[in-house]
Amino acid sequence: MGNAKAENTPKKSWFEGLKAEFHKIIWPSQQDLVKQTTAVVAVSIVLGVIITLLDFIVQHGVDILVNISF
Repeated sequence: MGNAKAENTPKKSWFEGLKAEFHKIIWPSQQDLVKQTTAVVAVSIVLGVIITLLDFIVQHGVDILVNISF
């Protein structure tokens, strides 16, 4: 029963509260955004290359093991 006020509040006040919260956000500067995006892309490329190399090495090793004849 203590939530009666919260349940009866109109939707308009919820949107006004949401708008007020968005005004509190400190958005990154364009320079920070470019640096962070560059870092994410660089790390993604490096990890992609590492995963590709490991996959190639493991596949090559499996092929060698499969083709061993006794």
